[in-house]
Amino acid sequence: MDIRSLTLFQHLATSLHFGKTAAAYHVSPSTLSRSIQRMEEQLGAQLLIRDNRSVLLTKEGKKLLSYADQQISQFESLRQSLNQSQKELSGSLKLYCSVTASYSYLPPLLEKFRRAHPNIDINLDTGDAADGIDQIKNQRVDLAIAARPDELSSRIHFQTIATVPLAITAPMINCAVKKALQAKTIDWASLPIILPEHGVARKRFEQWFRQKYSGRPNVYAQVSGQEALVSMVALGCGIGIAPNVVVENSPVKDRIELLPGTLIAPFDLGLCCFKKKLNDPLIAEFMAMAGQP
Repeated sequence: MDIRSLTLFQHLATSLHFGKTAAAYHVSPSTLSRSIQRMEEQLGAQLLIRDNRSVLLTKEGKKLLSYADQQISQFESLRQSLNQSQKELSGSLKLYCSVTASYSYLPPLLEKFRRAHPNIDINLDTGDAADGIDQIKNQRVDLAIAARPDELSSRIHFQTIATVPLAITAPMINCAVKKALQAKTIDWASLPIILPEHGVARKRFEQWFRQKYSGRPNVYAQVSGQEALVSMVALGCGIGIAPNVVVENSPVKDRIELLPGTLIAPFDLGLCCFKKKLNDPLIAEFMAMAGQP
């Protein structure tokens, strides 16, 4: 007994008129009559009492109507669900991440997403990774790849995509900084330090420095962006803290080294957005695909 037959019976049970139901579904009254007869034969019961003027449901017909209502409702729910899942998403997404993240972490996420949803435009802005959360809070972007801060706002959804090690970097060229690091006892108080302006990496460095020396670090420069920080270290301006992934992908990686024995707590890198934005189909889909292996 198919959905088409049940739908015809449901309409007839409501209209109680063969002509009206036949017209509504663009079939002849005789075709409709044969459909009802087949149903009665399948069930072995009379469903309707018919005469020239009216149609009435039998007790068995009322039971079938209840069954038909349930089956048709379930079928429509299933169809809508399938149609929605297959519907092509369209629109645009604004993303923010660091330059390093744009070629280290973002490509596999975008490749998978673009392959599944080619009609979505991606607008990408790059900058200091430490500004990712603020980009979300200020509603400049929909999604950001950012370091998880020690205190995360309850309004922000954070989905970890990687755990990023940190290291103290030093120049390899012959310079005053290199000579200071080769001394038997390193004078950490006078050693020039290049720090991020703010963010998780800076806090990690401050925690590490306090374990080495009780005073304040000799801050040579404060830089926005880990990539620029690594370049300044390579020029011999000082030592600095940077994610390993930034060092590994830096064009000056052969001119810097990681200081041995400098254990720095790693940080979680993740995809984040406003929690309320998770109701947006585009953002929900991007998050879901980012969480897939």
